[in-house]
This record gives sequence, structure tokens and C-alpha cells, in this order.
Amino acid sequence: MRPLRRSDPSALAGYRLLGRLGTGGMGVVYLARSAGGGLAALKVIRAEHAADPGFRARFRREAEAAERITGRWAVRVLGADPEAHEPWLATEFVPGPSLAEAVAGHGPLPEPTVRALGARLADALGTLHTAGLVHRDVKPGNVLLALDGPRLIDFGIARISGATALTATDAMIGTPGFLAPEQARAPGAGEVGPASDVFSLGCVLAYALTGRRPFGTGPVAAVVYRTVHEEPDLDGLPPALLPLVTACLAKDPAARPAAAGVRDRLGPAEGPARDWLPDGLPALIARSSARILDLPVADPTLPAADGAPAGPSRRRLLAAGSAAAVATAGGLTAWLLGRAPAGTDPGSGPGTARAAHTLGVLTDLSGPAKDDGRAQERGLRLAAEAFNARPERPFDLVLKVTDDGGDPARTAAGARALLTVPSLVAVVGPTTTETAIAAATALVDSKVPVMSVVATVPDGVIRGQTPTLRTYFEARPYPEVMIVPFARYLQERGLGRTAVIEDRADASYSWLLVRHMKNTPPAGGTVTAHPLAADGEEYAATVRAALAGNPTGVLYAGRSPRRAALCAKALREQGYRGPCGSVEAVLRPEFLTVAGPAAEGWYFGAGYVDPDTVPGAKAFAAAYRARWGIAAGEPVDRFAVESYDALNWTVSALRTAGRRNVKNPGAAVSNAFMTDDRVYRGVARSYDARTGDDSKATLAALTLWRIGSGRPRCLGPYAEAAKRG
Repeated sequence: MRPLRRSDPSALAGYRLLGRLGTGGMGVVYLARSAGGGLAALKVIRAEHAADPGFRARFRREAEAAERITGRWAVRVLGADPEAHEPWLATEFVPGPSLAEAVAGHGPLPEPTVRALGARLADALGTLHTAGLVHRDVKPGNVLLALDGPRLIDFGIARISGATALTATDAMIGTPGFLAPEQARAPGAGEVGPASDVFSLGCVLAYALTGRRPFGTGPVAAVVYRTVHEEPDLDGLPPALLPLVTACLAKDPAARPAAAGVRDRLGPAEGPARDWLPDGLPALIARSSARILDLPVADPTLPAADGAPAGPSRRRLLAAGSAAAVATAGGLTAWLLGRAPAGTDPGSGPGTARAAHTLGVLTDLSGPAKDDGRAQERGLRLAAEAFNARPERPFDLVLKVTDDGGDPARTAAGARALLTVPSLVAVVGPTTTETAIAAATALVDSKVPVMSVVATVPDGVIRGQTPTLRTYFEARPYPEVMIVPFARYLQERGLGRTAVIEDRADASYSWLLVRHMKNTPPAGGTVTAHPLAADGEEYAATVRAALAGNPTGVLYAGRSPRRAALCAKALREQGYRGPCGSVEAVLRPEFLTVAGPAAEGWYFGAGYVDPDTVPGAKAFAAAYRARWGIAAGEPVDRFAVESYDALNWTVSALRTAGRRNVKNPGAAVSNAFMTDDRVYRGVARSYDARTGDDSKATLAALTLWRIGSGRPRCLGPYAEAAKRG
């Protein structure tokens, strides 16, 4: 739980607020105490979302659905007001850990515990289904453990079985790794009903027994693909439970048992606490409960003055001036950094010794991704030099750079070496998924945060990451949304016949992109998929099949620059001159080299920006060129400005940590990224440490690029750029 902020109310709807349990893009969940002394989890939706009639309708549905839920093993609704200016919903508060936290901290649970857990969850689902509802997001994070049994929570996406969903049509409802195959398929491929919850329950039981997800981890596309097309990994399950879990995980919903049947096969849902919790967990839950029950009433919060910020500003504003002013080194730092934000720590006075904090840079400076590694190092060095030149700075920053060559083993060794530096506060710079995992894994136990600007890692891969405690963060959108900019371009022009070349060399990723396109076809038209064999070179035949439907747009769904380029050449040779597009991974020099003139006019979605196209980043672009000897007119390295922002974001988190006077700055920086400094406004754009929790934050980071005169050109943020083209 986090303290209340000055902008938070002291009381709401008769509840006294005690602290923050969590925040997200949609709103805030508070711990609250009723007038009678009972504790509640109070979810409050932000006013800007409540202003959306569709969103308010979804929240109204959630409240109505939750009020219909009864039974001992589901959290009870204590009150709700979907019509309030900021709609709210109060449920009973369960002070225990989630199942995900329990397994992560204590390992797999014994069979008797899982039998009791499963029987009680099945009982809760049976009650839900009898009321005509479907949960649709049964997962370990939505199961809380109390002394007397588990509680199923979060009915935010539950809906009446058979009703029309109010969710956007392209939304994948549920959590990859725990959702049913019919939830992952395109609309119309299968009704999401009670059997979908049973499938998810089977995944939860397998996870509780083994500590592993039955369909593995990795990119979302790969996990979803395995869920739909492959059998689960059930190695290690007790023989007595294997048949039941296997039945729950049947691909055909009709072949799965009902929730009541699962309950009956697992044993009675009732029973004393001592019969279900393993050693260690009762004491943990009891300590947590005691702390919560002994909470003092929080001090009243103070409303912010009209138009004034509610707390210390985390936004850095650039002073006005011209780009020419940064051409000389003398004016560089003043131009870039301007004045310190209001409310932040004052600098040290003359003659006062400053503390020094070390930022580790683990990146590829000699391997296959050396260009991205060099760009990161340059952006970070520019930011550090500018910060250290500020007379009023509260501390000094030291960069310790390690070249991992793109080798995860070298990354892990470099991370362990950084742990010997007492002043280490954070690490940035991984260039691949594998090196990001290696860095984060080596540092997680020391609670040193890792910030990735280039690489992406799927949820569930790095251990020790929970919704409220994380040490790994990404300052970029995830790969699955990279098709959005080109799809939006087609949408804006009413081009409704899209042919997708589905590269089976990257089967899971291309399958997911096809699914997204079919779920939300541009301009409400049609989307056809045309497989390109993984081990073949039949580009002409695949393109011929794609063009047979006279498409108004062609998307290459894959991540190979070479294979995309050969498709581009085949399209040109067969006379197609309409719009073509793909994703960030394809936008590499190899695509331009292999495709040649056929690359001209292609569009790409990406998660980085050209600072020359962002008014607030033009000063950075001029300073970067001056510092690193790049000629005017030549592009700034990709990911350089995002790396510059990442360092200043870390500085903001360090300031927050300094105000709290903590002993472990690294852990405090991680905490700041999750709370006060979760959202940061850099010179390139806004960043959100939990981008994956908020689709708006994810999409806001996307840009649209176009090949013109043989080179990539950034058209700007995708929504506006798609209109201009």
C-alpha cells in the first residue's frame, strides 16, 4: 500500500481513505474504511474515462455484474455508483497475497492445498455461472489467499453469458497464458462462455501445482499461438489430478467439465483453514492482516489550488530559445535543461560535497545490434553531461558502460560486476530480449531496476515481477501493436480490402497480427491472409494469390527484413502500386538494400521517434549532432532521444527517492517508477512505467514512418500522421 497523495480525497462516498492499493490508466484503487470500521477496496475511475459513454456503460455493467455475485469464495460488493462524476465500486478487502505472489515467493503448492484451492474457486465460478455471468479473466493474480480460503476478485471484464460484449472488437479479453482458445480466436470463432472460465481454472491449477504456466512464457503471440494450436505442458502434475486438469484444458469447450463437476472431483469446498494452507503462508497472511487492521487514520489530504499542480512536478520544461543556441558547448546544458522543476530538491551550495550515483549501461557496442547500443550510449552520455553541468544539481551522475556484444552470458557477467559498485542505482541499455532477461534476472534479487529502451520482454518471463513490485521496466510499446499505424493509415483513406502476407517463418507472431487485422479490418472491410511457407522462397506465388483479390493495401506480417524485401520486389514486379506496410522489426538497412526501388513508399509502425519531427526535441537533436559530430541534415540515431529521456526519468525517480531518505536507492527508484514517477514527460514524448496496463499509453508511443527517396522518414505520432500520410 502507498500513501495518499495531496490530490487524493480524504473521504469518498462515506468511506475514509487510508492509502493507495494500486493505480492504472483507468483509475485508482484505494484501501478505505467504512463508517462501521470495515475495510474495503474502493475502485475510482478517472473522470476523463467516465466522460466516454462506452466506458461508463462498461463500468455500469461491471457494477451490475458484481452485485449479482454471491458465495463465500468471491469478494462481495459493498456499494457502487456508476453515475457519479468519478464512478466508484467498493468491494470487501482481502489482506492476503495473490496466488501469483504466493507461488513466486514459496514455490509450487502441495496437492492437498491445490485441491482445496481448486474446489473453492470452482464453487465460486459455479455460483457465477448460475447467475448467468462469465468471469473471463481467471488467473493467479485474481485469486487472493485468506486464512479461511481463496477469494476470486476483479470482475471488471465479466459479462452476461450470451450478451454482446461492449469491449472493443479487437480486444483480446483475458490474460495470455490463462485465457481459453476461443478467447484468442477472431470474433465468431467460438462463444466465450462458462467453459472458458473452466479452461482458465485448469491453467491456474497447473500453475499452482508446478509453478509453471501450462502454455509457457515468451512473446504474447507465441503464448497465444500455443494455447490455440498446441497441447499444454503438464509434466510434474500429480497422477491423481492429471486427468481432471487435462479435461479442463480441452481445446473444444464442449469437452470440458462444468465448474460444479470440477468442484465435485476435487473434494468439498468447505473446510477449516488448517486443512488447506501449507506451512509459511498462514503466518504471512496473519502478519499482513495485523498490519492492515492496525492502520491509523490517514491525515486529511489537502486539495490543490485551482490550476496548480497537486504535488512536485515530474515534468522537465525546456527554456525558450533557438536551435542555433546549442551549437556551442557553452550554451548546451542551460538550453537543454532549463530551470529545475518547482518543488524538487534544491541543489548543493558552493563547497558542499555531492553524492554520486552510478547508472550502469549494459549494451551491445560490438555485436549485431551495435548501432542501437551506440545510440543509447550517446543519448545517455549527453543527458549525464548536461545534468552534471547544472550548478544546482543535488547529486552527480556517473555512467559505467559495459559492452556485452549482444551475448546474454556477457550481459549477466556485466550485471554481476555492476553489483560490486556501491553507488549503483539503475541499469539501462539491453538491445535484445535475451540480454534484457539476463540483466534483469541477475539484478532482481538486489532490487536494482533495469530500464529497456530497445528490447521487449513478455510478462511472466522475469521472476519476481508483480503488479505492485517490479524491477524491470520498458520505455517502449510492445511488438504486437506495431501494425496499428499502417492499419490506421488504411482506415483514414477508406481502403477496406487488405491482403496480409503471413510469414510462417515467424508463425506465432504473424498469426497474432493476422488475428488483430481480421478482428478490426481497416475501413470495416475485408482482410485475407496468404501464407508464406517458412522454408520456402515462393514469394511470387504468395504475392500472386494476395493480389488476386484486388487489395487496396498489403501488409507483410513478420519480422524478417530480407523476406519482407523479397515480397516488396515481387509486389512491384507484378505491377502492384498501392500502399504497403509492415512493422518496426522490418525497418532495417537490410530491407532497403535487398528491396532496392521496391522499398519506396512502404509504411512502417515503430516505437521510436525522429526528434527532428518533435518541436520539444529539436534542441536535443541539435545538441546531439553537435556533441557527436553528425552533419546537419543527417538523421539522429534511432533510440537516442528515448535513451536521453530514460536517464532524466531515472533522475526524477532518484529525486523522489532522496526525499524519502531510503537506504537502498535502487529499490527506491523501482518504487518511484511504480508510484510518483510512473508517468514521465520527456523531450520526445510521455512515458508510462506500466505501459502494458494502459492501451492508450501504448498507442501514444507509436509513430508512422515512410520510405522516401531511399531512406526512412518519420511522419510523426501515428494518429496524426496517418491522416496526412
